[in-house]
Formats: sequence, C-alpha cells, structure tokens
Amino acid sequence: MKYTEALNIQAGLAVCYSGFRDGQQPGGPFPTYEQVKEDLLILSQNWKYLRLYDCDPHAETVLEVIQNEGLDLKVMQGVYINAEMNNFGCPWGGGVFSEEELAFNKSRNELMVQKLIKLANQYPDIICCTSAGNEACVDWTDHYVSVDRVIEFVKDIKANTAQPVTFCENYVPWYNKLKPLAEIVDFISIHTYPVWEHKHIHEALEYTKQNYYSVAALYPDKPVVITEAGWATNANGKGIDPNNVSEELQTVYYNDLVNWCQEDDILCFVFEAFDEPWKGSPDILEPEKHWGLFYENRQPKLVMQHQHSKY
Repeated sequence: MKYTEALNIQAGLAVCYSGFRDGQQPGGPFPTYEQVKEDLLILSQNWKYLRLYDCDPHAETVLEVIQNEGLDLKVMQGVYINAEMNNFGCPWGGGVFSEEELAFNKSRNELMVQKLIKLANQYPDIICCTSAGNEACVDWTDHYVSVDRVIEFVKDIKANTAQPVTFCENYVPWYNKLKPLAEIVDFISIHTYPVWEHKHIHEALEYTKQNYYSVAALYPDKPVVITEAGWATNANGKGIDPNNVSEELQTVYYNDLVNWCQEDDILCFVFEAFDEPWKGSPDILEPEKHWGLFYENRQPKLVMQHQHSKY
C-alpha cells in the first residue's frame, strides 16, 4: 500500500530531528527559538518531513518556528512514554524502577498523550501524523510499557485527532508481540539498524530490505514506514565495531537507503539530522553520539556535502 495514499501526504524525504546541542538535553536546557530556526533552515533544503520524539518544549519550539517562518516542513509528532513496568532484561540495567516511579510515569504518560492530542489539533496543517511512543515494547528497552497500554494510548489519540496514528518500534516485535497493536494503528513504523546487528556495509541495504519486507508481508493491508534507519560515523567498540563506521560508510548506506525507498515508494525517516553530545556514556566515541548527518556544530558530514535537493 503506497504511503502517499494511505497517509494522504505527498512524497518526500524524511529525517529524525532532535536539536539538543552541547550542554542541552531532554528535560532541559532546551534549544532556543533561534537555534531551532537555524536547524530547520538547514533541514528544509533537503527534507520535507521531520520526526519529533516528544511533546516537550523543544517540540513546541519546532512547531512554532515552522509556523512563524512559513517553512515547507511537515512533522510526525511523537510522545515519549516512560517505563510503566520494570524490565530486568535491559542490557545496561536501566529498566528498574521503584513502584513510586512507575506510578508517577503512568500518570505522566497519560498527561503527555493529552499533550500530543492538543498539539495535533493546534497544528493540523503541520503535524501530518502522530506516534504513541518509541521503542517501549522491545525486549531490551529501559522504558518498558505493555502492549495493551500502548493500544489504550493509540485509541485515545485516534478518537481525538484527525491525523493517522502509529507506534514507532524496532522491527522484531512486529513479528508477533505487536500483532494486536497492528490492528489498531493506521500504519506500522519500524526501526532497522544493520550496523547494530554487526552487518557490514556490503550487506547492509539487503538486511534493511529483509527487515522491511518481512514486516510488510505480515500486514498487507497496512502501510509500513521506516521511522529510523541510519549509520553511525564513530564507535568505541561497545556494540559496534569501529571498523564498520565512518563518514564514507554512512554516505554509502544513506544513498543506497534513500534511492531504494524512493524507487519502492517507502517513507523513511533517516536517523538522524545532527550529532547529539548528551547521548549515551561520557566516552566521546560512544556511538550514540555520532549518528548525525551533520556534526553538533551544524557543519555537514561527508554525506551531506553533495546533497542539493529535497526530492
């Protein structure tokens, strides 16, 4: 099913955007209006669609800038839902919370879903679709939420907004665990990271295709969107072989990915626009810090030095 028809949107390139710079992070400090404006003027040269992760002050600023500056950008607006259950299987041990923390998160999640609904109705011409969460059901997550609870959120959002609704998750849970959720969402969103699964660049695109088509085959009546796919440019050897990441390899994967998605009419949000120093461990070679197509100082990496067109 063509995403342009199913989501009632035009074809275009898409990118994940989180604008936190050095010294900024979710929860604050947040990027300023002028910083976000600088970012969006850069991104609007190549992309039509942005994916935002949370209904925080950063997202509000992004929406304000798009509206005030008259930018030709549309947004997939997400809500970040926090852990409502402990996940003792989280590899880095981050999924364990007190009962008080879980109760607080449950109340906060409900409030943030209402915030998502409010933003979707406040910016109906900018927000083209919404997401009820991000990587909250996969086995390794540190912010675990039950599938039934996500279904509740999706139903609430669908009942109170006009935009198509999804849930953004790694491709694996869609094979089985998320089948009840797949019946409720308007479209399915998957994340695929060949380099995290120790694939070399020569097998990367084929692996991404396998991830995508295996999920799409399970749900022939639902459009499937890629909401994260990308290639890091640095690594410290923890999870990703440093020999498998570089600006040259990122360029190869990006171009292969975008060309395939355009040929097969697949909406793909490339991960991600800018490097984010706040992510992961303090190690400067922590791979989480190095997925941007641009450096944190907004200078283009190799992949973006020869990109000229939005379409």
